[in-house]
Amino acid sequence: MTQVTVWYDGACPLCLREIALMRRLDKGHAIEFIDVAQPDSVCPLDRQELLLRFHAKENGILLSGAAAFAAMWRAIPFLRPLGLMAKNKWVLVALEWLYLRFLRIRPKLQSMVSPVEKKI
Repeated sequence: MTQVTVWYDGACPLCLREIALMRRLDKGHAIEFIDVAQPDSVCPLDRQELLLRFHAKENGILLSGAAAFAAMWRAIPFLRPLGLMAKNKWVLVALEWLYLRFLRIRPKLQSMVSPVEKKI
């Protein structure tokens, strides 16, 4: 299975919930999750840039936004069909469009989600 690295915002309660779910679904441990909020985390880009958009590395290629989510999904058998669909240019364009809309409301959603205890 493809090894994927995912960088996430461990200071975001919304992100923590999502990553906790992805960890539970990643039964084969194909994904390395890196909390960008930790000062000692190794980052391929400027930390602030990683915090603005979701990033992942698949097969040595750094991806962001919807493409990064699709890479993560491909590494999880249950979500793999969705990730494979995103290889279609038009599906990925639509997912990126949705992701950009999500980024606009992310701060509001973050304020609505209660902080979770960090167990990941």
